[in-house]
Amino acid sequence: MSPIVLRHVSQTESLQVQWRHRDSRTMTLPKQTFLYLCLLADWAWANEAPHRATNETVEYMKFLETRTFSRKRQDNQRLIHSLEAKLKNVNFSSVNVTLQTNNIQSLIFKLTCDFPGLTISNSYLKKAQTRHIMQFPTELTQQACKAGEAPQELRLICIYFDMKYFFQDDDNSLLLNDNILGASLVNHNVSSLRQDINISFWHNESLERYDLTCVFWKEGAGKASWGAWSTTGCNTILVSPYQVLCSCDHLTYFAVLMKLSSTKISKELLTPLTYISIVGCSLSIVASLLTILLHFYSRKKNNSTTYIHMNLHVSVILLNIAFLISPSMTFQPVGCVAMAALLHYTLLSCLTWMAIEGFNLYLLLVRVYNIYIQRYILKLCTLGWGFPGFIVLLLLLLKSSAYGRYEIQIKENDTNSQNPSICWIKSMEIHWVFVVGYAGVTSLFNLVILIWAVKMLHGLRCREKKWESQICRDIITVLGLSMLLGTTWSLAFFYFHGFLLPQLFLSTIFNSLYGFFLFLWFCAQKRHADLEVETSSSSQMTRPGLQSHHSPTRSPQLSSLTCSASPFPPHGPSHQKGRVEEDMAHPGT
Repeated sequence: MSPIVLRHVSQTESLQVQWRHRDSRTMTLPKQTFLYLCLLADWAWANEAPHRATNETVEYMKFLETRTFSRKRQDNQRLIHSLEAKLKNVNFSSVNVTLQTNNIQSLIFKLTCDFPGLTISNSYLKKAQTRHIMQFPTELTQQACKAGEAPQELRLICIYFDMKYFFQDDDNSLLLNDNILGASLVNHNVSSLRQDINISFWHNESLERYDLTCVFWKEGAGKASWGAWSTTGCNTILVSPYQVLCSCDHLTYFAVLMKLSSTKISKELLTPLTYISIVGCSLSIVASLLTILLHFYSRKKNNSTTYIHMNLHVSVILLNIAFLISPSMTFQPVGCVAMAALLHYTLLSCLTWMAIEGFNLYLLLVRVYNIYIQRYILKLCTLGWGFPGFIVLLLLLLKSSAYGRYEIQIKENDTNSQNPSICWIKSMEIHWVFVVGYAGVTSLFNLVILIWAVKMLHGLRCREKKWESQICRDIITVLGLSMLLGTTWSLAFFYFHGFLLPQLFLSTIFNSLYGFFLFLWFCAQKRHADLEVETSSSSQMTRPGLQSHHSPTRSPQLSSLTCSASPFPPHGPSHQKGRVEEDMAHPGT
């Protein structure tokens, strides 16, 4: 090979060697750069992870706000527990972190074993709609920081809900401001604290006319819902007309139940009212029994009006007996529900028979002629006893939890004392509809009938021109009809602060003595009927040629309507004109 060729080959080899060296250097540089980029990405990922977890939690809170409410207990329980789990996994470097949406606010605090106590107010939350404060005692971390069991980190989670959708109980209870304040110590159960946790709620209006009760959410206690509100371990203090203080010995979700029903009474007033009720109900029972016995002893002809009177007395006896027995059944869950339903049934029956008395008086006053109704008493008994039974059975089937132990709220400084209780209706909706509403309709109907009767009495006296001589008897008649129609029960609706004290005593006296007043009315009517018979007999003996009772000019005595012979004969289509006037003129027949 020539020297020229050899030189060319050697140059070519040297160039290849240089290029291989250059390629090796260029290949080494991308490996270092890739490693550097990976480290940078890991660092960025590590810094972004806490923010990503926080953002996911906030997005989940927004999802809860917009979620359609579900009555399924599993759905609501799963959603709340998922929120708690996400809050446990939120990482932050500061002492606390705040996560907020429009209706849900969450606070997370890092605690130590030398916990000095903590007070959380709505100043921590920019979107807080109402004022509130939670105060945690120093004892909060003692159970978790026992010797040898001290955790590496303690975390306190507080969740504030401005909506009650996820905590609706079976009774759909009314909550103050719709606020639920929850607190928990992660992975630790806090209960039976010697130093209470104080939660203060404020309202922009006075709360004095409400019954307020501090409660906590007890999981698994509800039937349709995933929990129920309970008062165990919580005390209620009305600090001012606008502030409620709840003192509880454990951590959970807290709220304040509101009841629009009544105003608390003092213990000094409750004692005499209780004695008046016991004595009055006992007298009514004895008087109603005596009235029934006197009726059977007199052996008078039974008529529709008499049957209605006797059924009213029976309903009064049952109502008073159920009322007296009810307080003794409060500590028997099943028995208390049955007794509450029985008390409700007897009350509705008594009110229904009062309305039937008014209806019967209407027939006597207005529809005097051609008012025969086939099987009249059977239809009235079906209405008087069957309709209330249908209502109570329907409530037991649809909402049996509405009946049970009902506590009577009293003004008492000692928060550890137990309020008196009775077996009654616990649901305010049912109480307002099937007690207050039912009694209101009955009282209004009978009041209209009473006004109508007084108007007819006034017209009768004006025609006879004997108003001055009959005024005492007519006043007694009006008072007797008022008692018979139960218009005194309308005193229960005059429940405001200016009339509270006299209303309580007047309502208790008149309603408990209702059977006794009916007995007095029965005695007065019996005496009046006997005098009418004696006067009529002596008049016929001394002046046999005077006007006959069948004269159409004779007017019926309104004072005798309620004990006169019924215009509904046991047989036959209707009364004739003369027969009606004769029956009304002789109330003893």
